[in-house]
Amino acid sequence: MKTAILGTGAYVPERVLTNAELAERLTVAEEWITEKTRIKERRVASPDEATSDMGSVAAQRALDAAEVDAADVDLVVLATSTGDQPMPATACLVQARIGALRAAAFDIDAVCTGFVYGLVTADSMLKSNPELRTALVIGADTYSRILDYTDRRTAILFGDGAGAVVLGKASHGEGLLASTLGSDGTRSEYVQIMAGGSRRPPSVETVESGGHYFRMRGRDVRNLADRVFPAVVSDLLTAARLDLSDIDMIVPHQANGAILEDLAETLNLGPRQMHLTVEHYGNTGAASVPITLDDAVRHGLVSTGETMVLVAFGGGMTWGGAVVRWTAPSPEGLR
Repeated sequence: MKTAILGTGAYVPERVLTNAELAERLTVAEEWITEKTRIKERRVASPDEATSDMGSVAAQRALDAAEVDAADVDLVVLATSTGDQPMPATACLVQARIGALRAAAFDIDAVCTGFVYGLVTADSMLKSNPELRTALVIGADTYSRILDYTDRRTAILFGDGAGAVVLGKASHGEGLLASTLGSDGTRSEYVQIMAGGSRRPPSVETVESGGHYFRMRGRDVRNLADRVFPAVVSDLLTAARLDLSDIDMIVPHQANGAILEDLAETLNLGPRQMHLTVEHYGNTGAASVPITLDDAVRHGLVSTGETMVLVAFGGGMTWGGAVVRWTAPSPEGLR
């Protein structure tokens, strides 16, 4: 029996942070931000919103779409690098809020690749254990809390949000056809927060030095993405025994619109073959793939029997992807 995505959901905060506002803060031109990123706006969590709040809304919307009750969920897997607090796992907070009280819940941190890691992990767990039938996989990040809004290299890119899918054992359709995951810890300095962990715990010095802010070596990340993204797509197609012409849609991590435009050209993709939301939401970390997938589903751009590729890269450095044959959500296959 295959696993299939039975429903999708997403949530973004109401507060819109425009290029005009950022340009004034950073003393740059609006046109410079758009040219560098293709982003026009991004969302910012309100002071009383945290990662678990956004993740819970996205999760409930995915459950509603799948017509699955939270009480029937066996696994809650939450991908984030901006959890509510160091412990417990943010997944446990979401589990309690939505009422998935019989589910095992845990976090995954693969930064922007986190949702794909979570999806592949949940897929493997469902396939290997007959007692597990349904998983809720969430990607959620609140990057506005870790950004230095004087750093033009990062402040222009990131926004807040959450996306989720319900993954279940389906009695029909093909579901997840292939997946791949990878990492290279020798490049861990490309994307990092230097302080706040066991090596450099919080102190007056770490706060004063800005050690708790997100830092990224943009050029190095770009070079890695240029190499890894096409390789991941190629590996997935080989594993699924498909050609690029068989793929109806690629849903990529929304890292930077300019990067994605170049990658689409490298892969010789058609104008509608890559779905983007980066213009409106920016880079939402682990949330970007499920937010973009949900956007495509809710706009009627995905039909039963179509094949899509989910692909991401992120800090670690990490990367991964999955090939999904879309199956119309049907709760009959769950029980």
